Amino acid sequence: MPADPQRRPTSDPSRGPGTSAVEVRRSSRRNRTVSAYREGDRTVVLIPARMSEAEERRWVNVMLDKLAAQESKRILGDTELAERAERLSTQYFDGKARPTSVRWVTNQNTRWGSCTPVEGSIRLSHRLQGMPEYVVDYVLVHELAHLLVPGHGPRFWRLLEAYPRTERARGYLEGVVAAGRLPHLPAAR
Repeated sequence: MPADPQRRPTSDPSRGPGTSAVEVRRSSRRNRTVSAYREGDRTVVLIPARMSEAEERRWVNVMLDKLAAQESKRILGDTELAERAERLSTQYFDGKARPTSVRWVTNQNTRWGSCTPVEGSIRLSHRLQGMPEYVVDYVLVHELAHLLVPGHGPRFWRLLEAYPRTERARGYLEGVVAAGRLPHLPAAR
């Protein structure tokens, strides 16, 4: 019979609000390997029982980054994008933001997304594909909010306060824009 792993919920405040809970499971049967997976709304990290707390913290961060990188490579189709928008509307706007269509487009090179409230259509730039999920979710939440409040006034920004990773996602997108403005250096030989 396998030894009972030691289970301990943990969280990393440096990752900001809106990140999933992390549960660390220590096992005396595990010698060197560390692994992680998503289980519902939490992340489970499996580590050897002998690891120090400092090693545990380091490995939790490494594994969270690895999972995020894997998830960001997964490209959502239009159907999945619409389903995601529906879930986000339910979660942040009590289901009141109801788009008639949500799709990727390739003709938006200066915007991350757009919304036509009268039609109820939301379009996201293909440039978001491959970015972290929380960034795509932020743009979806932003456009869903436009179905409820068309402009960018105080009422609109109050709606966006419901999404806990707004600041982080905006910072990420600003970084992408800034990186695009950097001069391209010739490749090193």
